[in-house]
Amino acid sequence: MKSGERIILFLLSLFWVFIISIDSVSAADTALSEEAQKCLGCHAQLGIVKKFENNESVTAYVDAEKFKASVHNSLTCSDCHDEFSSDKHPARKFRSKKQYKIRSSLVCKHCHTDQQISAKPIHASLLGEESENKSHVCTDCHGSHSIMPVAGGKIFASEKQYCLSCHGHKLNMVFKDGETLALKVDALLIDASVHNKLTCSDCHYGFSSEEHPQRNFRTKRDYAIASAESCRRCHFDKYTKTMESIHYTMLSQGNLKAPVCTDCHGSHSIPPGGKEKNFVVKKCQRCHPEIYEIYAKSIHGKALISEHIQDVPICIDCHTAHNITDPRTSDYRERVPDICGNCHANKEIMEKYGLSTDVVKTYLSDFHGVTLGFYKKQKETLYKPARQIAVCTDCHGTHNISSVIGSDAAIIKANLAKRCQKCHEGATENFQDAWLSHYKPSLTRAPMVFIVSLIYRVFIPFAMIGLILQILLHIWRYAVTR
Repeated sequence: MKSGERIILFLLSLFWVFIISIDSVSAADTALSEEAQKCLGCHAQLGIVKKFENNESVTAYVDAEKFKASVHNSLTCSDCHDEFSSDKHPARKFRSKKQYKIRSSLVCKHCHTDQQISAKPIHASLLGEESENKSHVCTDCHGSHSIMPVAGGKIFASEKQYCLSCHGHKLNMVFKDGETLALKVDALLIDASVHNKLTCSDCHYGFSSEEHPQRNFRTKRDYAIASAESCRRCHFDKYTKTMESIHYTMLSQGNLKAPVCTDCHGSHSIPPGGKEKNFVVKKCQRCHPEIYEIYAKSIHGKALISEHIQDVPICIDCHTAHNITDPRTSDYRERVPDICGNCHANKEIMEKYGLSTDVVKTYLSDFHGVTLGFYKKQKETLYKPARQIAVCTDCHGTHNISSVIGSDAAIIKANLAKRCQKCHEGATENFQDAWLSHYKPSLTRAPMVFIVSLIYRVFIPFAMIGLILQILLHIWRYAVTR
């Protein structure tokens, strides 16, 4: 045999010895106790079942491979099942599956003391004396024969999975006034949220797999307000706008019912904003149910709720989303024509529904619009108008806007007379008929005004030409006779 072949055979022998040694070490690491192997002679077979007095049952099957991979693989069966051994297998009776689970979980206290368990707030209400009223036991979260490491192990590939190991189950937070808050989080809702790329600690600052501080709040509302402060860490631009809103003003004055970020956007199930207008309106309904009922009966509300038309204005289109101002102020009132003009001056939207885009233009060119423009320019001066000038909402209403055609037209006309009388004392029901409204005169609408206007359009140019000609002839005559 050549020397080269001897070297190759030697290396192959070393490699084979190395492989055998690894297998032996691995086998030693996962070797089960003799007692466990004996128990698995029966319990590793599928179909073995434990029945209870109420006819419930639980499988007694144990997956040997999962048990080898668990953190308890070095224990013997009798370490947890202390009444059993390789020589003793007593028959025990239980009323129900729940009673069996509670009794079995009490064994955990043999190694995991009350102090260790209560070190995390999540465990505060999970263990105690045996009682069928307990909602959770250790095995509900940790499992029984396939228990994995709580932190740093293979079971938690992400922080979210770690947190959901507890918060994926029914759990409540109790406040000082006795109120409770459900802390169970649906993983599917998080995945559908716009925040699905964030980790839990991005919002719950100070919490992690290593830290879980105990926080105490007097009421559920105090907790909600404090939690909403987390939003400003990422959405500072939106947060600063809310500081200018009437909601923030009310909150700072002690009205804890004023909405905060999570009241409108939610917490774990935050949907993309602005896609479904009906969803936004429903959010506002929570605090303003009376206004919602009025809006739902208006032409805008009916189009949105019944016909699902997304072009109609909703709450945030008129009041904005974050920097909501008090609609009772004069500043807001002066902006009403501009607010309405966002839709009614939009040709693309109005053409869909056969509406005119001249409504804003005709308003601004009539007495009310021109006067409002003057008042805006004089805003910085000491002059204050003696009375408010009529804007869109004075004639059409605010949340109860009706159609100007059809059966609602007569109702609008009757209401309009009352509105006119607020500023024009003695105005009759026909007072508004003298106004051309937002329509241009034509042969079918205000024909007399249209004809007179047409005559003026023809007469005035001729008059101007005649005047200029008269002046020129007068100059020529003066130059000749001189």
